[in-house]
Amino acid sequence: MGDLKNRFRQTQLKAAVQVNSNLLQFYWELGEDIVKRQQQASWGSGFLKQLSQDLIAEFPAIKGFSKRNLELIRQWYLYWNSEAAIAQQAVAQLHSIPWGHNQLIINKCQGKQEALYYVRSTIEHGWSRSVLTHQIESGLYQREGQAINNFDVTLPSVQSDLAQQTLKDPYVFDFLTLSTDYNERELEQGLIEHITQFLLELGAGFAYMGKQFQVTVGARDFYIDLLFYHARLHCYVVIELKLGDFEPEYAGKLNFYIKAVDEQLCKDGDAPTIGILLCKNKDKMVAEYALSDIQKPIGVSEYQLTQSLPDNLKSVLPSIKDIESELAGEL
Repeated sequence: MGDLKNRFRQTQLKAAVQVNSNLLQFYWELGEDIVKRQQQASWGSGFLKQLSQDLIAEFPAIKGFSKRNLELIRQWYLYWNSEAAIAQQAVAQLHSIPWGHNQLIINKCQGKQEALYYVRSTIEHGWSRSVLTHQIESGLYQREGQAINNFDVTLPSVQSDLAQQTLKDPYVFDFLTLSTDYNERELEQGLIEHITQFLLELGAGFAYMGKQFQVTVGARDFYIDLLFYHARLHCYVVIELKLGDFEPEYAGKLNFYIKAVDEQLCKDGDAPTIGILLCKNKDKMVAEYALSDIQKPIGVSEYQLTQSLPDNLKSVLPSIKDIESELAGEL
């Protein structure tokens, strides 16, 4: 008990900017101590209750020593320490995010690789707890890097890998509420009206440049649905929205827009423009055939306006197609 108290006193003396890291380091060591001592039969089932009382009595002004939090500390330590290879990767990173984020990740993720992904992403992007919750619940880990694309043959290898990671499939626009007969302009307008949520779903690095962005080729004017610039990829990103199924001719039109942006907007230092085609549905083989001879980098993804219905509602509600507009943004 004395060594635990001394260790915590030392933690209190650290600089304020290191409080979170040092506290979580203490939690990790405390979790390790709890597990080791509980393995000794003499400690019995009342060990955590007694430890909680002793720590609270010694440090009455410090929160975090309730029996419940000690149980969470033990759970957190066991979660990561059960696989040595992953624990070795994770420990230093775990101490870089708040305790609440740590708890959220281990309770919502399906496996340790997924959990480690969200730990690293939280550090990289500085996600708040609410943003982290949204990313986990929308299945970002499963969706990232899944779009059909031709990046490996149209981009340099370094940019190809990063561009691949940037795309998702599907994109989830569950913040929109649209009528059942919405058109592409209404979808586009809805995304722009909710630009903060849209940028969050697109991912880090996207800067909005405009909608219905005009490019002139020959004597004709053309209008790009949405134009972005990606700070990490150092390139323009053209996004085209389609209401129905993917059709091969969509890739040709997007290829044309990318060429126009490359010629008219790109400056020295800009990487090749990337196109993203967002469709309600796609046939994987049709999309792969359509992209196979395209010379410009294009990715094809689906989008969803609502998340799946919870299991407890499936038996009492009609199909998602029938009630999509009523439930959009609510589930």
